[in-house]
Amino acid sequence: MHILRHLSRASMLAAALIVTAVSPVAAQQANIKACRADFRAYCAGTAPGGGRIVGCLLDHKSQLSQGCLMALAARQPSGSPSGGIASSVKVDRDVAYGSAPEQRMDVYLPPKARNAPIIVMVHGGAWKAGSKSAAGVVDNKVAHWLPQGFIFVSVETRLVPQANPLEQAQDVAAALASVQRKASGWGGDASRIVLMGHSAGAHLVALVSADRSIAEKAGVRPWAGTVALDSAAYDVTKIMKQRHAGFYDDAFGSDPAFWTRVSPSLQAKGDGPRMLLVCSSLRSNSCPQAQAFAAKAGRGTKVLPIALRHGPINAELGKQSAYTRQVDAFIASVGLR
Repeated sequence: MHILRHLSRASMLAAALIVTAVSPVAAQQANIKACRADFRAYCAGTAPGGGRIVGCLLDHKSQLSQGCLMALAARQPSGSPSGGIASSVKVDRDVAYGSAPEQRMDVYLPPKARNAPIIVMVHGGAWKAGSKSAAGVVDNKVAHWLPQGFIFVSVETRLVPQANPLEQAQDVAAALASVQRKASGWGGDASRIVLMGHSAGAHLVALVSADRSIAEKAGVRPWAGTVALDSAAYDVTKIMKQRHAGFYDDAFGSDPAFWTRVSPSLQAKGDGPRMLLVCSSLRSNSCPQAQAFAAKAGRGTKVLPIALRHGPINAELGKQSAYTRQVDAFIASVGLR
């Protein structure tokens, strides 16, 4: 089937699955349109049938538009608890690390921080969407780590088409360097930082960790470790030579030399920081790519398969679970306890 016909048919199915949950008619139409756009961005390669399209949208819940979120929320049981950051949490919002309007970060501070360890988080969104303040990026992580005395920094980067993934990785490095410079003023310890990212953000933190030149050019000093949450883009060259979702073309273009340049697996020399690669065991391409990258990244790299979908791997980190405890154990092992 031609890809355009497939997209149209799948988009219509997504709309049909969602339309019954939303009213009135005007809101229905707006939310259907939003979900069609989100489908094209995140789920274009998903075959219709069996609830797979809605499942894929839910996997990307932290990156969806507000309209699509409203439609999906209407499908959930009534009375579901709402999240959010407690009003008592101190947040320094939109701290600049560069001159572009998007080069900003939010800093969540524990009370009376002193020599506090720091987690620096990079959101996902197919390299062209997402937000540093999305609930799935922030809420459970802040609720878990701030009471333990951690500072939590959520980073925004420039996005496609304004910046390609290599330039976004450079933004991540610039943000990390800025955190190291500002850490003492927040009551933090610049020598105890873990860099973390989800989805496209996981690709970016893995690339910064694999290719030391990116961090060095930004003036970054060595950091304690990196946690990549379910990237399936460790080998971009391999992805681009196979059937793939359209958003990869938007992000990586058609130049094979660029694919190599932004492939963490092809840049790894075994001299990067210690890494934990969380991968969804429910996705066919996540854990195999993580294992292949780990083999090149060095003995300090571990792979953690988790039986959660792509979105929940991000949103549920911080909840009381064996998964969170395993991430905590890695963080402790690199000296952040």
